[in-house]
Amino acid sequence: MEYAAQPTSAPPVAAPPESLPRSATTAGGAAADGRSATDGEVSVDGRSTTDGGHAGGGFAAGDGLAAVNASTEAPADEASPEDVSRETPGRDDDDPPLAMEALRAVQILNPSGEITMPRPDHPRVLCVANQKGGVGKTTTTVNLAVALALHGNRVLVVDLDPQGNASTGLNVPHHAGVPDVYDCLIDNVPLAEVAQPVEGIPNLFCVPATIDLAGAEIELVSVVARESRLARAIAAHPEKFDYVFIDCPPSLGLLTVNALCAAQEVLIPIQCEYYALEGLNQLINNINLVRQHLNPTLDVSTILLTMYDRRTRLADAVEQDVRNHFGSKVLEAVIPRNVRVSEAPSYGQSVMTYDPGSRGATSYFEAALELAMRGVNTGGAA
Repeated sequence: MEYAAQPTSAPPVAAPPESLPRSATTAGGAAADGRSATDGEVSVDGRSTTDGGHAGGGFAAGDGLAAVNASTEAPADEASPEDVSRETPGRDDDDPPLAMEALRAVQILNPSGEITMPRPDHPRVLCVANQKGGVGKTTTTVNLAVALALHGNRVLVVDLDPQGNASTGLNVPHHAGVPDVYDCLIDNVPLAEVAQPVEGIPNLFCVPATIDLAGAEIELVSVVARESRLARAIAAHPEKFDYVFIDCPPSLGLLTVNALCAAQEVLIPIQCEYYALEGLNQLINNINLVRQHLNPTLDVSTILLTMYDRRTRLADAVEQDVRNHFGSKVLEAVIPRNVRVSEAPSYGQSVMTYDPGSRGATSYFEAALELAMRGVNTGGAA
């Protein structure tokens, strides 16, 4: 439906013998007292507003009279595009924002199970590491795992951070006394006895972390083959997963070394700020040391930019620096700052289930899809 601009009468003026439509008043320019400034009318400053010029500034518009005549001759029921409100929806406009948000939510939650992400040929074990805290390691681990699990992949999350935030985000109990990854590392308890299914997310399992894990690094010092304890536990699991995500603590101690020895790939979340870049060289050096002496197959396969604030030039500068240095390892998807991502853990959920239509959920869904596609295109290593 097209909306026509209805002609209304303006106060009579000297030049035109008949009243003009409101659109003509707009085209002709407004005088200082609000009346239409027509041919020959004198403005407040004494200058003539010739042919519909703006009276307040005294500018002459040579085509003002033509605009007046055109608007006068136009039929009332045929409005020009300029006369239609910008908020008037057109036939070719996109769907309303609420409809688009609902569509994204259905795509992300995938209640029918019809939408699937590609499954790798062999299990992919990814270590999510960065010794700087607060860059989004746990948030990235939880949301990528949920996104992949909701779309047909079997996923295991190993919470290797004594804070247990990944367990909280997946709503898995991790209070004192709960069997956790500490038992696997110190007492050789099979991983299958410790892993718990995540409520509401099919094909997703989590190995929780309790506060006991805080003392694991000290106890591992005297253990034989201390760097490979986690790798043996994952390899001995009877079920095969498409993805295993290991959420590392913000340090470069024995727990992180265990994760690097157990993984095939390293996923590094980088906050779009300077401090996040400062410690990146040390992390890369440690990864190279592990590759040379403990795990020759380890590769930094994926870089994910997080907490991107498009309002700042700093975020753009950091993004360009990271992309120039790491090239194709950097995912095209960028995670923006989004309050929904921060709110979700307080409800024991990921943002994928807490607000699936939000920008944060959409960005993590795109990152998970890109990660899955890269794995298939390169034979299992992104």
